Amino acid sequence: MIRNLAVVATLALIPFAGFAADDMTELNFGIIATESSTNLKPSWQPLLDDLSKAVGLPVKAFFASDYAGVIEAMRFKKVDVAWYGNKSAMEAVDRADAEVFTKVMNLDGTEGYWSLGIVRKDSPFQNVDEVIAKAGDLIYGQGDPNSTSGTLVPGFYIFAQRGIEAQKIFKRVVSSKHEANIISVATGQSDFAAVASDSYERAKTNIAEKTNNTRVIWKSPLIASDPLAWRKSLPEGMKTKVRNFFHGYGQDESSKKTLAVLKWAGFRDSSNDQLIPIRQLALNKKKAELLSAKDISEDDRKAKLVEIQQKLAELDARLAAMK
Repeated sequence: MIRNLAVVATLALIPFAGFAADDMTELNFGIIATESSTNLKPSWQPLLDDLSKAVGLPVKAFFASDYAGVIEAMRFKKVDVAWYGNKSAMEAVDRADAEVFTKVMNLDGTEGYWSLGIVRKDSPFQNVDEVIAKAGDLIYGQGDPNSTSGTLVPGFYIFAQRGIEAQKIFKRVVSSKHEANIISVATGQSDFAAVASDSYERAKTNIAEKTNNTRVIWKSPLIASDPLAWRKSLPEGMKTKVRNFFHGYGQDESSKKTLAVLKWAGFRDSSNDQLIPIRQLALNKKKAELLSAKDISEDDRKAKLVEIQQKLAELDARLAAMK
């Protein structure tokens, strides 16, 4: 409760963006906290400066201490457009009336990334099964609660599929930014951590000494690349300007260099349908946890499993209709 009030109080200090395009005096752009704002700001500022020229308004970066801060800012119309991960975009769509309109494209042309499990370079662990076997003596660094690659994906593939929960098997679980988790493992403060592959690649430049003292022992299935979303109430004229900017960005040498710092090559059209596999993953994670839960009655378990199956069936139907 105190934390939520603090977020609302912070949002109240941000200038409000008007409802009509002609009335807008600035565009507020949210950036999720995958790294410290000190590292993120110089990487994003050249892009935001170019966006400002394209839309004819100052573009102000909005940073928060966690992903929820950006989601809540959009909910209260204090953020107009934001870069999210898939899980945080799903939360923004459900809670903040957000709408996905584009997704990033990697330097190699691919449209996805991975969750990585990392350990210190001199760690004795070679795979996650060895980590799990000793988990009671280890500290695990997971991502923000709304992180796709730092929490949701490893939560399902590493833990839920084995019928276990990270919080119950490790000596301690710490939630932090990807960059902080890399540093934590490198310096021996954590024994194992989950991070995003794109953040890991950026860390090889930003904190090379620390990153070089880690190694990867687990890699997830491919995750769809990060989406950008705007609030639905953003004026249509502004949406058109923003969409045109991103879908044309990365075509000239200047914008290519700007995106290369972010490890991206450009943007592709997308929609909320991009989030269907993430919704399926979240539901399957809940299903796996329900099946292994010991503190629930059989009647409650069955009722909740039926509800999950119904939602999964609806999502399957939506995917089938798209083909």
